[in-house]
Amino acid sequence: MQSTSNVNRAHDALGLLVQCRPGFEADAGQELQASAARLAGRLQSQPQSGFVFLALDAPQPHDELRRRLDTSRLVFARQSFQVLAVIDDLPERDRLTPLVERIEGFQERFSAILLETPDTNEGKQQSGFLGRFGPLLEAALTRSGTLRVDSPHLPRLHLFFVGARQVWLGLSLPSEGSAWPMGIPRLRMPKDAPSRSTLKLAEAILTLLSPDEQKSSLRPGLAAVDLGAAPGGWSWQLVSRGLRVTAIDNGPIAASVLATGLIEHLRTDGLTWRPKKAVEWMVCDMVEQPSRIAPVMADWLATGRCRRSIFNLKLPMKKRHEEVERCRNLIDQRMRAAGLKYVLRIKHLYHDREEVTCYLTRR
Repeated sequence: MQSTSNVNRAHDALGLLVQCRPGFEADAGQELQASAARLAGRLQSQPQSGFVFLALDAPQPHDELRRRLDTSRLVFARQSFQVLAVIDDLPERDRLTPLVERIEGFQERFSAILLETPDTNEGKQQSGFLGRFGPLLEAALTRSGTLRVDSPHLPRLHLFFVGARQVWLGLSLPSEGSAWPMGIPRLRMPKDAPSRSTLKLAEAILTLLSPDEQKSSLRPGLAAVDLGAAPGGWSWQLVSRGLRVTAIDNGPIAASVLATGLIEHLRTDGLTWRPKKAVEWMVCDMVEQPSRIAPVMADWLATGRCRRSIFNLKLPMKKRHEEVERCRNLIDQRMRAAGLKYVLRIKHLYHDREEVTCYLTRR
């Protein structure tokens, strides 16, 4: 990837960097380019690097870049931030001093520091250094007044270490990107959950729903349906919050999930079964063609069978961005035909592989 100019005026952005799962750079770049159609710039990326950079032809004030580039619809970006500077030649012995000087030169105040690397084997090798470096940087910026952790409305400071001597510096607002470094939540596998797929739904809830939405829609006693439930990883997330779940699958549900007493297991086809009464939630992690799943999910909401849904779309190996947009259009057509306004959020989560996770609800 080409190096970028090292010097930048305060409040000017050189471009936007998005982090993604290695191997998805083309998809992340394609959607970033579509979102940045009104901006003069070029994409820089390398296969398996885990990030893409939209380099602007001329630096722009970050408020203006934010106005002209909406990152909220980006699916394959785990994390994103506006790049303010790139340092290619950090000294090996003292990396703290030049970084503090450059950061203070931005004349900004920050609420948090996110130390990040590409999600690659090379990036993971820097975790030890970042663990030692983070407290030193935090202390230095706190002393100078640049870091103010008691002001959560301020931008977050990103330091993205591509190598031991190269770091990209930037910022994001609390409403942008992810509060987790690299967009990766640190979730532990629950002891009683029957499969690791439970972490996908846990991450989806944290990522796709606001705290207020989580509180109001995941209350004990609410009814939910899990299509393609076996062995019960997604159902476990719901019953652990006190929801009553109807699990639809011809396969078996784990005894640990059934033992909660909040599960009714029906052995039938998840794509054709429908509830007699409306439910709050329908979730679905079935292995089916995405163009088949998307209309079914939309139909559940359009006909009032559920108020909200989280579901996965299993993507093809090629043209993944196009497939996501195709499914987005299928959902839009069904909801418009029903005369309904809706909210649709789609994200390629850390715990997703060749799939994306969607949240759909009536507005």
